[in-house]
Amino acid sequence: MTTRQRTRVTVNGRVYEREVEPRVTLADFLRHDLHLGGTHVGCEHGICGVCTVLIDGLPARSCLTLAVQADGMEVTTIEGLRDPETGKLHPVQQAFVDAHGLQCGFCTPAFIMSTVELLRDNPDPDDEAIKEALGGNLCRCTGYETIIASVRLAARRLREQSGPA
Repeated sequence: MTTRQRTRVTVNGRVYEREVEPRVTLADFLRHDLHLGGTHVGCEHGICGVCTVLIDGLPARSCLTLAVQADGMEVTTIEGLRDPETGKLHPVQQAFVDAHGLQCGFCTPAFIMSTVELLRDNPDPDDEAIKEALGGNLCRCTGYETIIASVRLAARRLREQSGPA
């Protein structure tokens, strides 16, 4: 018999309290309990990175994180980036669309989440910094050139939005 544990987690700005089995991954909690399908599950071993979300602002593999470990934390998924009032895509999301940084789209949410964190800390990354930040995410379709171009475009647009330093 598995004992369920009360878990309180903020996801995309909304607080959820649930009774969760201790063995449930954060990815499964997000997808099945909260019906947020943007976080994908690939290898379930933390290798591919497609399950990447932000936990307290840092990228994390939701397939390796138990939902109960996120108790008291703030989780941001791909769904949390879109403007809730206007529906407008986050500038990083829009850059991936405009620069064709996706093909099948399966890995795209994770690349976007990692890019959001990268650009928060480094608004003008060079290609090496981009490759380092995205190195834990795998894509089988694009060859990465358009992903890197998308990150460059997002960085430029975000710098233009924020104006001169």
